[in-house]
Amino acid sequence: MDISGKTAIVTGAASGIGLGIATALAEAGANVVMADIQKDAVEQAAHGLSGTNKRVMPVRIDVTQEQSVIDTLAEAERAFGKLHIACNNAGVPMHGTKLVDVPVADWQFVIGVNVWGIIHGIRHFVPAILKHGEEGHIVNTASVAGFQNRRGTDQGPYSMSKYAALSLSEALEHELEGTNIGVSVLCPGPIATNIARGARNRPEHMGGPKDPTHDAAVLAERLATTGLDPKRVGERVVDAIRTKTFYAFVSAVPADVIKARHRRIEDALNSPWVTHY
Repeated sequence: MDISGKTAIVTGAASGIGLGIATALAEAGANVVMADIQKDAVEQAAHGLSGTNKRVMPVRIDVTQEQSVIDTLAEAERAFGKLHIACNNAGVPMHGTKLVDVPVADWQFVIGVNVWGIIHGIRHFVPAILKHGEEGHIVNTASVAGFQNRRGTDQGPYSMSKYAALSLSEALEHELEGTNIGVSVLCPGPIATNIARGARNRPEHMGGPKDPTHDAAVLAERLATTGLDPKRVGERVVDAIRTKTFYAFVSAVPADVIKARHRRIEDALNSPWVTHY
């Protein structure tokens, strides 16, 4: 797919992976709508890119709210005409707390952003691309956590949400077969981002901002010191769009853990209780 001249929406674009994706798309010649719940931060990020003569537009979005997603799409179409690329990237963590101890509000937050954010994007961005019939692409951000639960991390809610992102992406790819729209599921390993402090931006309707826990602070330090530069993730996304790559892994991947999980599934399929079809 030729990205130059196309219009893209990137959620969670004020920093981290979202900013890396927005930067790479702009450098590839796309018009980029940079959407984020942090209004001042996304405006500052867009100003930094527009200073390099890129066509970018900052928009405040709350991906947990359907109307906010609808309004962002309307702003994108008013500014640039047709939408071609949608990167449903906004995400928040949920690490360091055992399943039985996670408060309901935290469950609602991680599902609201990581799952409903993608659902809202599929429901509104996909029809917007389909209606003009030109080539397009959807990128949903999952994680290597969407393929396995690593012992000792207490990240069950986060992994669950990323499993959902993976499943939604696989289903979307099936449904869009025969169209001009490609689908990629971005599966990053450790990236140098501030995702661990995501709860500081929790919207009021989900309980308002929350101070990061000690475990989140530890995660933040690990990502900052060992994570891949988000700009490289943006380059990976651009390559996935151009080559129509579905599983877009990037950074360090626990391949042995993922393979072991799949072998366990395959072994279970050999049970006498199972009929193959």
